[in-house]
Amino acid sequence: MCAALFPMPVIGIPMHTASLGGRDSLYSIVQMPSGVPVATGAIGGGTNAGLLAAKMLAMSDSKLLEKLKAYSKRLEEKVKRKDKKLSETGYRNYN
Repeated sequence: MCAALFPMPVIGIPMHTASLGGRDSLYSIVQMPSGVPVATGAIGGGTNAGLLAAKMLAMSDSKLLEKLKAYSKRLEEKVKRKDKKLSETGYRNYN
């Protein structure tokens, strides 16, 4: 609803709900009427929504862009470490 009132970009983050697991929240965001655009993240996907906002801002902020690149590099290294550990220990012993 705030997207209809607020002139700046809005990123909707559906909340997990007990009754429908967040699908109701998701539907309320993605079914905004024509003329009220809302970017939508995953249910409970606040981290990715924040990264999307940062990437949008980084289009005009080179310092922020460099920080995002460094963050992505750290994520890549973390995944590689996890992959190595998984290969060494096997999925049954991975924790």
